[in-house]
Amino acid sequence: MKRSIVGSSGAWRRIARLVLCLAWLCTGAVAQAAQQFTDWGWPLPREQVSQKSIEWLKDKGWWPLAIAYQAPWSGQNAVNVVMDKQGFFRDRGLETRVQAFASGPEINEVLVSGRFQVGSGGNFPFSSLLDKKVPVKAIAIESPNLLHALVVPHDSRIKSFKDLKGSNPPAAIGLVTGSSAEFYVQMAAMVNGVQIGKDVILKNMTPGDQMAMPDGLAGVVSWDPTVAMITQQRKNGRVADSIFPYNMYEGQFYVRDELVQNVPDVVQALTDAFVEATLWIRLYPEKTADLMAAVPQLKSYSKPILLDQVKSYNNMYKPNYVYPNARFWGQVNSVVFRWLHEHGRIVRPLTADDFAAAVDARFMDRTFDKLGWAVPKEPPFVPAGWKGDPAKIPYPAYLEVQSLKAPQAFPEKGDLVRPWTYDRKTWTP
Repeated sequence: MKRSIVGSSGAWRRIARLVLCLAWLCTGAVAQAAQQFTDWGWPLPREQVSQKSIEWLKDKGWWPLAIAYQAPWSGQNAVNVVMDKQGFFRDRGLETRVQAFASGPEINEVLVSGRFQVGSGGNFPFSSLLDKKVPVKAIAIESPNLLHALVVPHDSRIKSFKDLKGSNPPAAIGLVTGSSAEFYVQMAAMVNGVQIGKDVILKNMTPGDQMAMPDGLAGVVSWDPTVAMITQQRKNGRVADSIFPYNMYEGQFYVRDELVQNVPDVVQALTDAFVEATLWIRLYPEKTADLMAAVPQLKSYSKPILLDQVKSYNNMYKPNYVYPNARFWGQVNSVVFRWLHEHGRIVRPLTADDFAAAVDARFMDRTFDKLGWAVPKEPPFVPAGWKGDPAKIPYPAYLEVQSLKAPQAFPEKGDLVRPWTYDRKTWTP
């Protein structure tokens, strides 16, 4: 009889554990069901900025918040346009003024003056801000590995960057001086033994003027979508060389540090809007191209070109490419810093640590936590077993727009820490 009671007691304990387990599972299922997502994968409701922060911005004369971006810069332009036109700032309680500029140096000017508080900048212009000790913090990565290319006339003898060596007279190359295009040329020249000033002469030229491929130039060096306009739409030039062995290009979405120190909820709203726009673009590339076609500075670009650029620079990599990995990008930019200092282009000998100090990943960490995404250890374009060193060029092959034939799958194993719903389908870790 005693054994029967003990056996019965053990059975009840097992039943009790089963009931508790079922209750826990049901609670988790209810919690998961309670979490709502937009069709493009953003969790609802959206957090709102505080009235206190709004008043602080108004007292500074920074209301509406002024945001600068570059119209002729693929990937980055789409995110900024969508954040603005889809109301992702307004949805979080922010009033903003979003303005397009032609190049990074122009954005630097308005950021230094304080007339704009949020900006987008490539690696070369961002280095200039750090050198001048402009108080900025990078909160997201934009357009990693954007194609920069040496574009030459169809009948040119130049087939690669090495062919510029020994040019007599010197080959005149049009580009935006002080931009990432110039840095690409400088690095390619160093690796290939081409002498700037002897073999090649650099001429400052806007992206709009470059598209005409003016007579008297051996070629132009620009970034997409200008490269696509020349080679695909106007068809008045061809690509002879590209940036990828010489620089892992990246842009930064950044804010003045005063915002981080005084209104961190505003910076969080900007970060959330950035990632939400990234997801919206992923689901609606055609609608994104329509929004971009309405931007005055992009009206000369055909809808097929704009759509192709969106697919290439917004939707080819996993969306977690936006994570500002300070260690990795600091090493990449140490190459930029070293050259700039050695050639007197910046005053201070900046290092990878200086770049890392200008990154604040806390906001993206929180955004990823809201989504249930894991923080990536490396950017998604670094293949497994890659033998390169981000601080040493030339780089061995990695994943970029010329080598990727289809968008990377997302999410895959290791990309999530909690269930995430996108396009009405739920993925689990």
